[in-house]
Order: sequence, then structure tokens, then C-alpha cells
Amino acid sequence: MKIVDLFCGIGGLTLGFEQAGFEVVSAVDMWKDAIVTFNHNRKNKIAKVETVEDFNDKELPELIKSEHITGIIGGPPCQGFSTVGRREVDDPRNKMYLEFYKAVKLASPDFFVIENVKGMLTLNKGAFVKDLIERFGPNGLGYNISYQLLNAADYGIPQNRYRVFYVGIKKITFEFPKPLNIILTAKDGISDLEGSDNNHYGSTPQNDFQRAMRGKCKHPTNQDYTSHTQQTIDIISQVPDGGNIRDLPREVWEVRKYNKAFERMGTFKPSNTIDTGHRNYFHYSEPRIPTVRESARIQSFPDDFEIIGTRGSQYKQVGNAVPPLLAKIIAEKIKETIL
Repeated sequence: MKIVDLFCGIGGLTLGFEQAGFEVVSAVDMWKDAIVTFNHNRKNKIAKVETVEDFNDKELPELIKSEHITGIIGGPPCQGFSTVGRREVDDPRNKMYLEFYKAVKLASPDFFVIENVKGMLTLNKGAFVKDLIERFGPNGLGYNISYQLLNAADYGIPQNRYRVFYVGIKKITFEFPKPLNIILTAKDGISDLEGSDNNHYGSTPQNDFQRAMRGKCKHPTNQDYTSHTQQTIDIISQVPDGGNIRDLPREVWEVRKYNKAFERMGTFKPSNTIDTGHRNYFHYSEPRIPTVRESARIQSFPDDFEIIGTRGSQYKQVGNAVPPLLAKIIAEKIKETIL
């Protein structure tokens, strides 16, 4: 079962589908850093720095001559839906979404998956959802469309991360997997990394999640610590377990006039969303931001998946990714549905 990942980033979706038994035969993204990381972690260097438009024009037509593409997956940007009307989706900002549509139309895969931020459900009175159903649905390309807002924490991932997944399958209606009866805290996700570095782990695995993330890995990668100023350390130290800036004296608020600033991960709840603004949240017990490896672990990337690039780029790559474990659970359900 061969699939294509468009707007692949470092390959969170790809990795989950691979773990479920799919073979990704092509992947594209315009961000070079992400493609370097994608290829670094795979024997087959199939990802390219390329626009989806060029991929559709030059490579996809040749690919479908020799391969049956079972699925097309990806997270196309759709910012144009914030202002345009339903009939005006040719807004230049929707070009990448329309190229995703073009790829599905050309390849006619058995299924497609689009991942997006939860705001796309209601943005501009649901213009995106309406267009997607009209364009890809039974009266368009012929797919039955299911969509649902999922929280990664409901599926054994130690992070509250809400994203919408749209799944289209020909002639079959997809049912999303039920939440698991497992809620992992931030500490559950990364406690064995306390006291670790790039040469050794801090302790043995403390639970099944940590065992799964470590696999046969002998030592973690990307476990480099950030040096903070004493002022930052003093402020972080005042934030309670699972607390935020509102738990601090008012004079501290003047340092960062932003409600999301100075959030501390909790030992009693999942992490807040791992995003690209990594300096806004801190380790649950130590006065520092999480390492890239801790962030990747909370995203459910296995410890042998190494992030390449500058430190800032590494954080951004991880924050932009789809949690592989969530992708795997969705992929397994799709596989069960289409077979």
C-alpha cells in the first residue's frame, strides 16, 4: 500500500503510516531543514524540497504510471478561507490546498487524509469544510468524507494537542478510532530523561510509553540543555507544578505581557501543546525549557529519530509535526477499513 505525503515536514504523518504498514513512495515540502531531517531518518531518501505544484506537474503523472497510489496524506495551508467566500476559493493563499486537491484528482487514491488546526472547522462559517465536502465528496471526486477534532492526549500521547483530521475513502464511510482509556502526564512522557544527556539515559523506562519511545535506542539524541539567565531561572522557579504566569506576583507579568508565557508542564496532567514557541513553557520540575528530545518525546517521536539543524530550527520542526503515534492509530483504522 503506497502513499504520498504532501507538505510532509519532518514526517510525523509519514512515520505513523509507515509504522502501520504503509510505504511512503514520495514526499515533498518547501522547507529544506525539514526535508533534511526527514531523509536523515530513513534509508530511502524519498523526500524533496519542492512545491506541490511542481510535483503535480512533473512527478506525479510519471509515478501513477508505474504505481497504484493507495493514499495521499498531508496538511495543506488554507489561510485564504479566513476572508474569502465559499465561491472564491481561488484566493492565492489557498493555492496549496487546491494543489492537494489536484493531486488527489490526478492519482485517484483509495483514500486521502488532511490534517489541520481546529480553527478550520469554524473559520468563516465553516467555509473550508463546505468546500472540502463539495470538492472531494460524493458529488465531486467521489469520496465519503469524515472529519473529527481529535486530542492527542486521548490516544496515549502525553500532550493536549487538538487537530482536525479529514479522511476521505471511496464508497466507505470512515469511523474514527475511539479514545483510549489512557491519560499520560508530561512526567509520564519524559521522566526517564531527567539527568540524561546525549550519551546516556537518566533512568530505566518508567512505563510502557517510555519503553516504546526508546525501543532499542542506547542513548537519546537532541538532549542538549539551554542556558538561561539567572532572572529567567528565578522566575521559572516560582511557577508551580502545572501553573502559569497568573500564579506569579503581578510585577513579574511585566516581563512578558502574554497570558501563555511561563507555563510549567504538570506532573499530574498532559503537557500543553508542543509548538514552535518553545520558550513559553517549561519543564515540570526543573527551571528550564524542555530539550528538543523532550519535546519530540512528548510529540511521540521515537528517541532514535534525530532532528537536524540549528536549535531554533529543531524546535520549530518538532512543533510543526503531527504526533506519529496519533498518525499510526488513524492509519491502522484506515487500513482496517479499506482492506
